[in-house]
Amino acid sequence: MEIHYIGKNNSILNTFVSEIRDKEIQKDSLRFRRNIERIGEILSYELSKTLTYSTTSIDTPLDKKEVQLLNNELVLCSILRAGLPLHQGLLNYFDKAENAFISAFRHHPNNDAEFEIVVEYFASPSIENKTLLLADPMLATGQSLVAVFEAIKKYGIPKELHIVVVIASKEGVEFIEQHFPENTHLWIAALDDELNSKGYIVPGLGDAGDLAFGQKL
Repeated sequence: MEIHYIGKNNSILNTFVSEIRDKEIQKDSLRFRRNIERIGEILSYELSKTLTYSTTSIDTPLDKKEVQLLNNELVLCSILRAGLPLHQGLLNYFDKAENAFISAFRHHPNNDAEFEIVVEYFASPSIENKTLLLADPMLATGQSLVAVFEAIKKYGIPKELHIVVVIASKEGVEFIEQHFPENTHLWIAALDDELNSKGYIVPGLGDAGDLAFGQKL
């Protein structure tokens, strides 16, 4: 797996990451969603540098001009519901991409810290031999991403796979390295050291879905 840790270098990206972490700024859910979206836009720009381009001639009002244009067949897939603002950031830049959505949640059968990942809903175009961008804002244990990819593979195998996350834990990165193809690209804005006993990233930011859309029952 090739890991692209964009936040390790100083840029405006780190301002947006700091704001989504700040518990006072988090009270504004509109600003939280917009910051996640902007992080998605920055990661999209960096990711775009690794894709495939071909030379195309266009007509300007004065002459012809040869330009390099993206020719990957892209499918953007986000994990509901927390992935929606990140998905929008990707779509703002890859506006001709096809779109897919999948649900995954932690089920605690014994009402304790142990959980399993339940995948229920999946709506997608064909991903066979296409470039799949799999978006989830938080890479904690990595179990959700692995479960989601196993479900997606039943509908086709992508030619290229890019995982896009906002904040990742080192443990989660190590876990998905063991379960995804070697040629997978992982794009992260921030990397945190640890998980707590409930499997949440520390310091992290809390529950991204709740912060974006309100607390769930």
